[in-house]
Amino acid sequence: MASIICGSLAFDNIMRFEGRFADAILPDQLHKLSVSFYVPHLKREFGGCAGNIAYGLKLLGGVPLPMATLGSDGADYLQRFQTLGIDTQLIRTVPDSVTALAMIMTDNDNNQITAFHPGAMAEAHRSVITANNQAQLGIISPDGRQAMLEHAEQFKTTGIPFVFDPGQGLPMFDGAELKHFIDLATWVTVNDYEAQMLTERTGWTHAAIASRVKGYAITLGEKGAEIWEGGSTALVPPVTASRVVDPTGCGDAWRSALLFGLEQGWSMARCAELGNQVAAIKIASAGGQNYQLT
Repeated sequence: MASIICGSLAFDNIMRFEGRFADAILPDQLHKLSVSFYVPHLKREFGGCAGNIAYGLKLLGGVPLPMATLGSDGADYLQRFQTLGIDTQLIRTVPDSVTALAMIMTDNDNNQITAFHPGAMAEAHRSVITANNQAQLGIISPDGRQAMLEHAEQFKTTGIPFVFDPGQGLPMFDGAELKHFIDLATWVTVNDYEAQMLTERTGWTHAAIASRVKGYAITLGEKGAEIWEGGSTALVPPVTASRVVDPTGCGDAWRSALLFGLEQGWSMARCAELGNQVAAIKIASAGGQNYQLT
């Protein structure tokens, strides 16, 4: 079983600020904010949600089919996937654009500030999901707004069950659109902050959301994950990282484990157990896509 992974491919510039953002920002001066952070540590990685999820899923032994866009500067990314044995048939190159670019800065409290340029991702909706004998599962992760809307409809039309995980893309949608995503999806996953926004915008409680899908997961960071499935709720305990090095990409590591488990026919709770373990390995790793699974 293969999984179509709809989302972004991006070049990530990951920086570490050896301090606390809160100490550098004056609350009474937010109306004229002007700050500069000295970041002695910088890494450049192959990133984006679709890229990270595909990488993690491949490591776990799953079969990723990333559906995403690259710009004219994306040849190295395409070559990387081919070297890793990740199928690139659903990746499009947009010749008159650059690949999406993320600038991610983390402080000593693991708070993050991110700037994101979409580049070729803005054309992601031009890729169309069709019936695919190879793919029996999918995920809508953060992507271009139009692409997320259209790909959700296409998953439903082709009969491919999918996970709706809007991540940082959630604020792009109003309550009616989010309700429609949920009604199209088979599973929904969000973190605790996104879960609060989801309930506020839809007006639905967590129980109401869970009643409309096969499984609903709320990740809680160091507290684990709350799983709504089969009419019951369970808290899946966390796995404590040996040390905290870089939280960037932990959510995508969790998503890759979720997809792997769903490919195997596991319950969502069992998927979350693996997701917590993989995310803990990621947060203790050297960063980006260099983590090792044991």
